[in-house]
Amino acid sequence: MTPISALVPSQLVYWTDAPLFWWSGPIVVFVIVPLIDWWLGDDGSNPSAADFEVLNCVRFYRWCTWLFLPIQFAALLVACVLWRDGSQLDLADKAGLALSVGVVAGMGINVAHELGHRHEGIERWLAKITLSQSLYGHFYVEHNRGHHVRVATPDDPASARMGESLYAFVLRSVTGGFRSALRLERARLARRGLRWWSIRNDLLQSWAMSAVVFAAAAVVFGAGVLPFLLLQAAIGVFLLESVNYVEHYGLLRERRPDGRYRRVTPRDSWNSDRIATNILLFHVQRHSDHHANPGRRYQTLRTFDESPQLPFGYATMILAAMVPWLWRKVIDPQVASHYDGDLSRANLAPRLRASTVEP
Repeated sequence: MTPISALVPSQLVYWTDAPLFWWSGPIVVFVIVPLIDWWLGDDGSNPSAADFEVLNCVRFYRWCTWLFLPIQFAALLVACVLWRDGSQLDLADKAGLALSVGVVAGMGINVAHELGHRHEGIERWLAKITLSQSLYGHFYVEHNRGHHVRVATPDDPASARMGESLYAFVLRSVTGGFRSALRLERARLARRGLRWWSIRNDLLQSWAMSAVVFAAAAVVFGAGVLPFLLLQAAIGVFLLESVNYVEHYGLLRERRPDGRYRRVTPRDSWNSDRIATNILLFHVQRHSDHHANPGRRYQTLRTFDESPQLPFGYATMILAAMVPWLWRKVIDPQVASHYDGDLSRANLAPRLRASTVEP
């Protein structure tokens, strides 16, 4: 249902003649889903050990992620038809459609996140293909080999610091994650005795896929579709980074006596068990278990009482994060409570650490 939402706008407008439905993507994600979350509340149930074995083997859950791709690209194809020069859409309608497609692109990055954690080669390739729409192929490298190693530390560009606004974080995470991916892939290739310009370079593979998608769209539908392709990609990236912002804001792993950070625990990621958003995002809101046990498939993730709990689902929290003063009013007391009022144990923005922790 998630990728189909990018196909829905054209049909809704056709049958109702209401241009508002070009913007149906953000309406669904940021209005309807939070209302359903509020209505249904939290899940609270965890799979038993016996359930885990069954759920882990049932291929239905894998097909839920695999089928995202053809529907995602079918929606992008329809969008390109509507974006091309000479279509009946005006600029505002095309922008609304780009926003709706971009929301799906952002959720596609989440699907790539799930697929990229798997050991099966086919699923890793599907992750790279999914990322091609959003021009964010380096996420495949940085997330698995960078973020999961440095999560909930000041060294991780994808872990937001308390006192850092969403907009400052997005800039730091996008640029820092890209630079980190370059370093990580160079190091991996060097260990294997391969040069940068190798066919086995994960970054070059991902970027080549994006180049093919965007070049093919420009050749078939005209260069006029490129601004809207770039817009939907930017929206997808912003949505993904907004999720990153929410997932680890202010959280800091403890250090061991030797100065190194302790192993990631369920206390180092924000958790939310709101039913609707969890279904929409393949249980990524059970993020505490994902980081503590990254090998678990999404259908087997659990919720823990020890994990810091968000007051709302991701969709609602992202809306709050877009208004910095509102975000800090909602979440900063939660961070303080998680560390029993001792903010020296939190991951603080440098200016906040200077004024809060240092004498």
